[in-house]
Amino acid sequence: MLINRTIQSEIQSNLFKNKVIIIYGARRTGKTFLVKNILKDYGDYGRYLNCDDAQVQSSVNNENVEALLSFLGNYKLVVLDEAQNIPRIGHILKLLVDTKPDLQIIATGSSSFELANQTGEPLVGRARTYKLYPLSISEISPKQDSLTIKSKLENLLRFGSMPCVFGKDELEMTAELNQISNSYLYKDVLMFEGIKKSILIQNIIKALALQLGSEVSYREIGELVGVNYATVSKYIDILIKCNIIFELISLSRNPRNEIKRGKKIYFYDLGIRNSVIQNYNKLDSRNDFGALWENFCILEKLKKNQKDKTYSNTYFWRSSNQREIDYIEECGGILHTFEFKYNPKKIAKIPNAFQILYPNNTFNLINSDNFWKFLF
Repeated sequence: MLINRTIQSEIQSNLFKNKVIIIYGARRTGKTFLVKNILKDYGDYGRYLNCDDAQVQSSVNNENVEALLSFLGNYKLVVLDEAQNIPRIGHILKLLVDTKPDLQIIATGSSSFELANQTGEPLVGRARTYKLYPLSISEISPKQDSLTIKSKLENLLRFGSMPCVFGKDELEMTAELNQISNSYLYKDVLMFEGIKKSILIQNIIKALALQLGSEVSYREIGELVGVNYATVSKYIDILIKCNIIFELISLSRNPRNEIKRGKKIYFYDLGIRNSVIQNYNKLDSRNDFGALWENFCILEKLKKNQKDKTYSNTYFWRSSNQREIDYIEECGGILHTFEFKYNPKKIAKIPNAFQILYPNNTFNLINSDNFWKFLF
């Protein structure tokens, strides 16, 4: 199913402004489809290069400007797909920007380029960066048709919203997700620093999947999988930078009864999460649908914030007596708080302890009836 991506028009409006366009996101989120769609407007003046290809890697990995430009050819727009495979890609892109400002480069990566520390400092002031998520509900239903979204909601919680998965039947979705999980999910992780312990990575990510929506203890995970705290922390950091998972930290301004330095881990795609634990069961027969709903709502809120260019600090909150708030956005001096309850009959209110500590707040209860109002 072909669905227009909301960041495409923004990327197109920022082409040819003497900056590299960097697009990153997990494998199979549609980066290649997106850049090829952009290239269509340039016909013979656009070129696509797959940096997974060894010959392309060898040719682009060249800091001789004349040789590099000779390889790239006389094009207006060049796409370097999976550009993190090129050693010293940041320095190479800087050379191209500085010596041929009329050439537009789009570089994509399935891991944050910071993973290999390749484009940070060299491209300061020379790049615009975009993140490509799996499909958002506003992309799935651009006309804000709440009935369409509600009819697809259970499948989104079970199978996620990867473009290569969405819209297929259950057997096809299951097979596709299992293939991604087995063939693509750890590819970038295992390339990083020559990591070879795929079983360890799988065990850590499975432990994280089973703790969805709960505070994560790196020490407990380490004891479970048989490694120390530092190793667990390192591998989780790599999984984050490969856009497989993301984290929320706890809000704490040092009152004694707040949890300090707590963390929760969520997945960028729920289909991938469910594939990791091999559970695609319907919601009425599983005990983790509350955590799935929480993950779904937070992820869709992040997608909406990117679309709306809303920049905020994000947290969860929990007190020592287990009162909690699922999600908080700090923006403009106001704490916007969100509680996620799938069942519309469930009620919730802001904890008194939080209200006393942080009186400048808003409170939102998001359920399966009203979610589209908050997340479109």
